Amino acid sequence: MERFDLLIVGGGPIGIACGLEAQKNGLNYLIIEKGPIVNSLFNYPVNMQFFSSSERLEIDNIPFISNEAKPKRNEALEYYRRIVTSNRLKLHLFEKVEAIEKKTEDFKVVTSKNRYLASNVIIATGFYDLPNLLEVPGEELPKVSHYYKDPHFYASQKLAVVGASNSAIDAALECWRKGAEVSLIIRGPEVGKRVKYWVRPDIVNRIEEGSIKAYFNTAVKEIHEKEIVLDTPDGTLVLENDFVLALTGYTPNFEFLERVGIELSEDEKRLPNYNPETMETNINGVYLAGVICGGMETHKWFIENSRIHAKIIIKDILKKKGTEKKS
Repeated sequence: MERFDLLIVGGGPIGIACGLEAQKNGLNYLIIEKGPIVNSLFNYPVNMQFFSSSERLEIDNIPFISNEAKPKRNEALEYYRRIVTSNRLKLHLFEKVEAIEKKTEDFKVVTSKNRYLASNVIIATGFYDLPNLLEVPGEELPKVSHYYKDPHFYASQKLAVVGASNSAIDAALECWRKGAEVSLIIRGPEVGKRVKYWVRPDIVNRIEEGSIKAYFNTAVKEIHEKEIVLDTPDGTLVLENDFVLALTGYTPNFEFLERVGIELSEDEKRLPNYNPETMETNINGVYLAGVICGGMETHKWFIENSRIHAKIIIKDILKKKGTEKKS
């Protein structure tokens, strides 16, 4: 089996930042990503615009130039892809990590394609892989999706968008503008407070003028081939429906963390056990980086405030090896 000083699970922006830092410091490393480069960003909606400005999405002080202050998905893909290729980062794509086991001094990392040994492991897997399910009858129908890509698909269709945050609001507005008849189903009394400040007035106006029909304090009860059944404050309501976008958020892969042996808090936050000064978990040699550190608090960590994790982790690994650079 091939052996590395460091194996990084996840090829998103933070995983790439960890690879850059490892490479600069002479560590033998490998990044493993289950999809394409920055898989989560690739699966974002085609027209998505970031909340953060381009300079706040930069890693390793490499300039990120975008047409507007807040870059779009295609610009981010170009930026992170160029970082990987121009720096010739060691990256295996379309390879899924299935198990991480402690074997004497090293970790045995089992993937869908190979097996490796590593002295240290960084888990930087984000939270975009497991959607929060509605858990209602009919959710398994082909008409239901928990990911939104392109508004053109829903043109001239009766579309129910479930959710109140940025992903749901963006989808509702884009699809309405492409000719969909949009119903917005929101569990609470209003549009989510974290909706982008330049988008909120748009959705509020569209709701007030009746272009988009919003159902507040409402939950989905059942989904059928041509209908969606809602539980509203006024009772049960049945709407004609062609497609459902259930954009109710996503969950980190806690089952994977637990299989590795990482301790999680027993409350609803499910916070993983790690030392914020080193990012090392309760397992010596296993580190966390990026949004995965926040458990269910997926709004706590972003690219701009977790890119520093790469330097913190590599510094600790070098310190253990006795090769930390002197400033």
